[in-house]
Amino acid sequence: MSQNRDAPAFQEYAAAMLSRLPFRTMLLQERGLLYTMRLECWVNMRLPVNHGDLAKVLGLPVAEVTASLPAVMPFFEVVDGYIISPELEDYRAHLAERKHKQSQGGKRGSAITNGKRNRPAKAADAGASSTSSSNSRLPRRGGVESSVQTSTAQQSQNQPSEKGGVDSFVAEYEAAESFAANDYAKASRGA
Repeated sequence: MSQNRDAPAFQEYAAAMLSRLPFRTMLLQERGLLYTMRLECWVNMRLPVNHGDLAKVLGLPVAEVTASLPAVMPFFEVVDGYIISPELEDYRAHLAERKHKQSQGGKRGSAITNGKRNRPAKAADAGASSTSSSNSRLPRRGGVESSVQTSTAQQSQNQPSEKGGVDSFVAEYEAAESFAANDYAKASRGA
């Protein structure tokens, strides 16, 4: 399920802002205006360039906005009569690109998965039976006798009945266990 919502937040490193000389020389009121404008630009992407309209949007007195705006403007640009934050717009573009790449990767992965599902059953069975039991190594046990007991009961309806299914697996398992038990017995005699 795709969510076509804007990112709820932007990431900012404190050291990146604190290291900037224009920020360090700002008054507290100017810093407050800067962050209020940045937050507003994140949510609405742009602000009006007119001081009266800007003050209304921010909910601040016009005189305070007009007095603090010159110190704040090095962090913004005026484009087509609106104030924007180039840094936040770059970050927004980065998030959109990442989302697009993730979407494309998901589509490629889905195509691969769906392609495997649609393969003929013979090709899938050939890949599954290519492992040989002679390469199987099970952990060694304390005794040389198998603790697995074969059942003489009739096969359940839920168990696969095709040749090479459960019976083949059990036979391979018992052969590997027997091999491991013999290997253990040889090692015990040699020690």
